[in-house]
Amino acid sequence: MQIIGCDFHPSFQQIAWLEETGEVLERRLGHREEAEQFYRSLRGPVRVGMEACGHYPWFERLPQELGHELWLGGAAEIRAKVAPSPRERNGAVHGARGEVLPKSA
Repeated sequence: MQIIGCDFHPSFQQIAWLEETGEVLERRLGHREEAEQFYRSLRGPVRVGMEACGHYPWFERLPQELGHELWLGGAAEIRAKVAPSPRERNGAVHGARGEVLPKSA
């Protein structure tokens, strides 16, 4: 299963995912066309983890339409569990590692 962490912003997404080699890759996706194109290109089982922020109704539907899982985590819970690292620019890396995001109901 591919796991993607998504740091969702009003005009873009910063995503990170873990390669089979263990390398963490990052990419910035513009909304909405670029993000849809990226997620539609993914094959196999995919889990997308992100902070629950309320600004993403179109994005919440997209993974479900494509057969991917969407995991959501509360902002306070994520911040409490993840110590910021100077090497990591965003919360997407933590989501890609599956460190903090409980499955949404």
